[in-house]
Amino acid sequence: MGKVYGRSASSLAAEAVRKATDDAGLRLSDLDGLLVSSGVTQSLNVGLAQTLALPDLNVLSQVSAFGATAGVMVAQAVQMIEAGAATTIACVFADTPLKPARKAGEAWAGRPRELKGMAGWSAFSGAVNPTVLYAVCARRHMERYGTTSAQLAEIAVAQRAWAALNPLAQMRDPITVDDHQASRWIADPLHLLDCCLVSNGAVAVIVSSAEKSERPVHVWGYGQAHQPRRMHAGSDWGLLTPAGRSGAQAMSMAGISVDDVDVAELYDCYTYTVLVSLEDYGFCAKGEGGPFVADGRLGPGGKLAVNTGGGQLSGYYMWGFTPLSEAVIQARGEGGERQAPSNDVILVSGNGGILEHHSTLVLSPHPGALR
Repeated sequence: MGKVYGRSASSLAAEAVRKATDDAGLRLSDLDGLLVSSGVTQSLNVGLAQTLALPDLNVLSQVSAFGATAGVMVAQAVQMIEAGAATTIACVFADTPLKPARKAGEAWAGRPRELKGMAGWSAFSGAVNPTVLYAVCARRHMERYGTTSAQLAEIAVAQRAWAALNPLAQMRDPITVDDHQASRWIADPLHLLDCCLVSNGAVAVIVSSAEKSERPVHVWGYGQAHQPRRMHAGSDWGLLTPAGRSGAQAMSMAGISVDDVDVAELYDCYTYTVLVSLEDYGFCAKGEGGPFVADGRLGPGGKLAVNTGGGQLSGYYMWGFTPLSEAVIQARGEGGERQAPSNDVILVSGNGGILEHHSTLVLSPHPGALR
């Protein structure tokens, strides 16, 4: 993962599935289900089954809920296995937006479009990409609750400290709040160090019954919630996200509360996404995210282990498979220097669109209600 060139998304996905299957102590022939997801390039599809020479599948589908896809995929796989539709399902994401001699930001530039109606207003106002729209959300939170850029910096600093302990991370050099504040503006109030990486690569996980795995990570609960982007006066868009409903579903199914969570692997396309997700999950009250993330609370040695691999800000950007893959590593106790001190209950979030789609998983190394 990272600045990997000369590989197609399909070839990366195939390698990831083979590695995940081997890691689970299984063979490709044990798979009877395959769920695939592509990122911004949309270059991965169900043809991966042919690439892997999987002859007889009971389940094959392409799933898309943007950054919420990983959690949705795992939930679907669990449901199909519980229903007897399949026994062993591979879930895989792959993308190759980075190109040699092109800036990373160009991967998200988008295609020209006909500028009619609200699309024309959006382009005229400068709201032409996700960063600008997330900047609007962050600014709303600042104006409503007094949140500061320096508080967002605390999230970036904490996650870089975790990344420094992760050999897979793309960015491992330590940073300070001053470094964050000195990094160039991308879209006010977001600095460069508020924004996630762009990465090429693939991640796969295998979902099956516990007895089939040599080192199972148990799914205790899952949930998802979606809401439209209401960009009108008086709306709570950008301040209140579907994480609240999605998290309540998953935690209710798992029989836990946020007080039981040892590790939170949160979708972090921007520092602000982490802050607002912490609020909406209930780790702190609405509007108190700024003070909550201060003083190293989220970093190594802090009170709440958040994004222990460096997340998408400093680790690697594989959509919702970034927090999911790190959650599996933590649940297995395979984090090495970055292993959290407790890993009994791990919360995993996925966020898609501009805070419009959300998925939540509760994972544990211990058997739970779902097997």
